[in-house]
Amino acid sequence: MPSSIEDRLRIELAERSYDIIVGRNLIGRPEAFSALRAGRHAVVVTNATVDPLYGNALVGSLRQRFTNIERVVLADGEEHKDWSTLQHIFDALLGSGADRQTTLFALGGGVIGDMTGFAAACFMRGVPYVQVPTTLLAQVDSSVGGKTAINHPLGKNMIGAFYQPKLVVSDLDTLRTLPDRELIAGLAEVIKYGPIADIAFFEWIEAHLEALLERDPEALAFAVLHSCRLKARVVEQDERESGLRAILNFGHTFGHAIEAGLGYGQWLHGEAVGCGMVMAADLSLRLGLISPASSLRIRSLVEKAGLPVRCPPLGADRYLELMHLDKKAEGGDLRFVVLEALGRARLERVSERLVADVIDAHSR
Repeated sequence: MPSSIEDRLRIELAERSYDIIVGRNLIGRPEAFSALRAGRHAVVVTNATVDPLYGNALVGSLRQRFTNIERVVLADGEEHKDWSTLQHIFDALLGSGADRQTTLFALGGGVIGDMTGFAAACFMRGVPYVQVPTTLLAQVDSSVGGKTAINHPLGKNMIGAFYQPKLVVSDLDTLRTLPDRELIAGLAEVIKYGPIADIAFFEWIEAHLEALLERDPEALAFAVLHSCRLKARVVEQDERESGLRAILNFGHTFGHAIEAGLGYGQWLHGEAVGCGMVMAADLSLRLGLISPASSLRIRSLVEKAGLPVRCPPLGADRYLELMHLDKKAEGGDLRFVVLEALGRARLERVSERLVADVIDAHSR
């Protein structure tokens, strides 16, 4: 574990390369944003929960680089990650006289980051944006890699674009004000990296889970930075998810079906992914790829983190209907990220019968 709790990581994507900065009190430090080109206009997109906590600090830091700074404050929650909220962002941009030099700042969790990034990708066919994630889940996953989207009633993140930010500023101090449920949900995306890419990191999480739950600053700093490092390694090889990047969706096919089936916002994304990882591990076991001990080890860690390990009883038919709308489905076939071993994953076509067996075994 590093002694420092402030680090910088570079994502190498040719002309789309950018830095991820991880540290303390970054939102309130103008120098954290010094790499950005100074400009006339900036728009901070945030929500009603985050704005009172960090909105003024971010605006204060940006005043050294931007002449005019405005805020767009959205309703909080996954259920608002839709067309009408996206339209509200566009209305604000057009109403404020935004142009192609306007920079957007996403101050919030994954919902704000996804919607701001998608708005930036679409407005005038692309304007610069910066991610300032304030949740653990956003810091370790959704703020990195340029996947932006909104939800559709039939499927999560089905409408979006690949569009990289200019900078990611992850202020660990924001995790102090994060509700326990949100922190635990974020741990699901931290845990994910171990089974798919790094067995040593999985073992580190097992050994330091209590410290993470207690919000130990050095433990959180290491978890955020190493998660970003692992994701960067994948994104650099497969920016647009044509192959390798799909492994980052471990547990997500089950998880997205849970979210869509219940109605967005009933379960947090990380809660659904946590349960989905347990189900995906069981699927890997049933395919003869991993041992019962490995499957149980994943379930144990997810459960000790405080995440659900049993899915809502929506019925296998409903789950399968939703899964056929998943982005990884191809030619009518269901495809899942499965484990070849702890620390190694692949994408696999799986029969509906086997998936239904997993759903039935894990339904509450």
